[in-house]
Amino acid sequence: MRITDEITIEDWELTEQFTRASGPGGQNVNKVDTAVQLRFEAARSPNLPGPVKTRLKRLAGRRWTKEGAVVIEAREARSQVRNREIARARLADLIRKASVAPKKRRPTRPTKGSVERRIKAKKVRGEVKALRGRVEE
Repeated sequence: MRITDEITIEDWELTEQFTRASGPGGQNVNKVDTAVQLRFEAARSPNLPGPVKTRLKRLAGRRWTKEGAVVIEAREARSQVRNREIARARLADLIRKASVAPKKRRPTRPTKGSVERRIKAKKVRGEVKALRGRVEE
C-alpha cells in the first residue's frame, strides 16, 4: 500500500479481522461478518522513519495499543469489501498526516503601532468605566 513517495506499507504489516456489525443491513447484519478491524504494527514497521512513528503515536491516540500497533475499525458500509477500503484509507490518511513535520514556531514581537493601538483602546475603555461612577451633586 503506497502512502507517500517515501513510505509504502507491505501487506504482511497489516492484519484484518472481521466481525458482525450493528446498524443497517437487515438479516445480513446477523449473518455476515462485515465490520473490519485493521491492525498495523507501526512500532515494528521498517518502512516508517522514527519521527513519523512518534507523530503517528500522538495522532492515533486511543487507537495506539501498548504493543505499538494502530487499530482502525470500520463498520459504516454493508459490505465487507467497502469496509476494508474505508479502513485502509483511514490508515493511509493518518500516516500521511504523521509524515508531515510541523513548522517550527518563531517567536515574534508586536509592532509599535499595534502596541500603541492596544494602549489607546485600554485608555478609552478605562475612561468609559470611570464615567460609570457615582454622580457628585
